Amino acid sequence: MRIPEELAELGKKRIEPYPVEGFVYGSGPEHPKLMLVGEAPGETEIGNGIPFSGRAGKELMKFLAMAGVGREEVYITSAVRSRPYKWGEKRGPEGAAVKRKYNRAPTSREILAHAPLLDYEIEHVKAPIIVTLGNIGLKRLVGNDKKVSDLHGELLVQPVLQLKEEQFEWTEKHYRIFPTFHPASIFYNRRLLELIHEDMEKLRLLRRDFSMYD
Repeated sequence: MRIPEELAELGKKRIEPYPVEGFVYGSGPEHPKLMLVGEAPGETEIGNGIPFSGRAGKELMKFLAMAGVGREEVYITSAVRSRPYKWGEKRGPEGAAVKRKYNRAPTSREILAHAPLLDYEIEHVKAPIIVTLGNIGLKRLVGNDKKVSDLHGELLVQPVLQLKEEQFEWTEKHYRIFPTFHPASIFYNRRLLELIHEDMEKLRLLRRDFSMYD
């Protein structure tokens, strides 16, 4: 499934004022085995247009295999579709400082700018379980007071937040949300790897229980 082009153009226009670059569409079937909601694309994804195709994406594919699914069976998207960046310096081969763009977490305004895109996908992608990867995706759907460290590996059955006239409101419909850590988190904290493995085993069992679409 792919969002309508006019909706993509709206998203690009809404996020123009902010320090972001590029645009990556969500990718996957309309009736996937899982829907994955990440944070935002990085440099690799902006370059090739494929969500979760960089270093973190390689780890994600390993985790999904543990849950019994492959990339072609899931719908992958994110709270923000453009790459949020900040300028920094890196030493070049001759020791000179070279300015370059680094990834950063999206701001609340940037998340709000692309909220209509994720709302459309939540409504139209028919997935039995929505997996949030990290805090950004989790908070976008179930509230800023939630933390992945508290809720990872749990199945939440509840409404999700949807943008109405520039304010988030709860949907009438209930969804199954399964929070887990962002795959990039293991680059900074290897102790999370065991927790993610445990989450993937729980997700594998949940998939078996909810193998039929609603």
